[in-house]
Amino acid sequence: MSAPDASLPEGDLSPVRTVRPVLRTARRRIPVPARFWVFAAITLAFSVPLVIGLAAVLAPLEAIDVLLVSLFALNTLWVSAAAATAILGTMVIEQEKIAPRPTSAGPRERTAVLFLICGEDPAAVARSIEALTADLARDETSGDTDLWLLSDTGPAAAKREEQAIEPLLAAGLLRYRRRVQNLRRKPGNLADWVQEHSHAYQSMLVMDADSGMTAARLKDLRLAMEADPRLGLVQSGISLRPGGSRFTRLQRLSTRLAGPAFIRGLGAWAGQAGNYWGHNALIRVAAFRTAMDLPALNGPAPYGGDFLSHDFIEAAWLVRAGWKVEISPDMRGSFEDGSDRLETFHRRDRRWCQGNLQHIRALLTRGLHPLSRLHLAFGIQSYLSSPIWLIVILLFLLAGMAPGAVPILSGALALLLVPKITAMIGFLRRTRRRSRRRVFLRASMAELLLSTLVSPLVMVRQSLAVCAVILGRDCGWKGPRRVARPAFPDGSVECAAGLALVALAALGGETAYQALWLTLICGPLIGAPWLYPWLDRDPAR
Repeated sequence: MSAPDASLPEGDLSPVRTVRPVLRTARRRIPVPARFWVFAAITLAFSVPLVIGLAAVLAPLEAIDVLLVSLFALNTLWVSAAAATAILGTMVIEQEKIAPRPTSAGPRERTAVLFLICGEDPAAVARSIEALTADLARDETSGDTDLWLLSDTGPAAAKREEQAIEPLLAAGLLRYRRRVQNLRRKPGNLADWVQEHSHAYQSMLVMDADSGMTAARLKDLRLAMEADPRLGLVQSGISLRPGGSRFTRLQRLSTRLAGPAFIRGLGAWAGQAGNYWGHNALIRVAAFRTAMDLPALNGPAPYGGDFLSHDFIEAAWLVRAGWKVEISPDMRGSFEDGSDRLETFHRRDRRWCQGNLQHIRALLTRGLHPLSRLHLAFGIQSYLSSPIWLIVILLFLLAGMAPGAVPILSGALALLLVPKITAMIGFLRRTRRRSRRRVFLRASMAELLLSTLVSPLVMVRQSLAVCAVILGRDCGWKGPRRVARPAFPDGSVECAAGLALVALAALGGETAYQALWLTLICGPLIGAPWLYPWLDRDPAR
């Protein structure tokens, strides 16, 4: 293993206060993979003609036109990058078959599987731990694998948690540690374990309360890490467990259809400077010690305090220290739960929004790899894109939409379909049976319809979340859920937004063609009070 090196700069972030000194490994520059330039070329090929076309349609450009083109360019680059990632992933799938599972001897190093919990249902976590324990025994890897439950659950719910896992503790299948003080949230929980209990382990599998992984998939990750001493983190692809509501099924369907190509494309252009999603990832303990002491942002939340979306930062810090961070795109045997209700999804998305926007202050950190900066920028743009689309629509309605702008805007939105189209093409190439093709096409059409209905709802809620962060409203971290019913039923805010857009369109005297384009956005928004309960319902009931 590389020896410590003082080549990294001490002042990591000018607006950030470092909590503890950061350990450093000898810095070896992670190369930019050749496939990144293919990704960049496809992204520019999609986005540049659309941006130039809009500028030409609006010429001569006034101040409002310059603003429109600038905002449109940001979002067009974003959706073009997603389309390019899916295309690259499809190309990689065609060139490289998924590697078979290793047939060599099992892993030699010891691994800890860490389930981190903070108030979640302990019975569900206990079932996941019990299932993994049995699977490890069948795979004959239980002797060098220990399971831990690292709890940040408060005192009020701790007794219920201890009762749920008592049979596992009595059988010696689990080790349990609950912190008295929840300092620095999940990163602090994990860092405390690394400092106090990690010395017997070479690697650790980080899991959330709703995560799951098979023993075979874990073995794959462990063998990959043992084969490369510089591999600091390997992030597994993640599928979603089956759920009951229409919304849960939509999430799972979207992941199954477009997920494989997208994740494979992301892994291809990121190479050894990949990303980390906070769970279902195997981490080398020695590497994590160089990245676990995250800096704290100066000032109060939501702008300051601890990073809520700590995973992107940890990945960037690992790459900066010279460790490889790779994405293993295989989604088999690695899974998590999706949100059961749309409102639950919005609540969790609000926290992610605040966390990702905090990354704006980390973008200019000295020593970061260019691809790490790109991961951070994409995470930021994933939330800024919603208010940007909304502003673009409002500006067109207020200033008058040039007739030639409608096809260009439609072309930009059509790029959102590219991941779905690439998934469809790839499946049809691999499958010759007509029955399976029919099932796939029906599923694709259902997913397209449902995602078209849900996307405007998410756009409005994410726009409100961004505005809340800008206004300085902190969402907190897994605070107690409110029991009282909200003042307005679910979907009321979206419905009001849709009616406002229709009113602006009517005042602007839009043509029928332009009104038809707006219907795709305003229709689901106006119907949101009916869509919410319909999406949250189990279709079998």
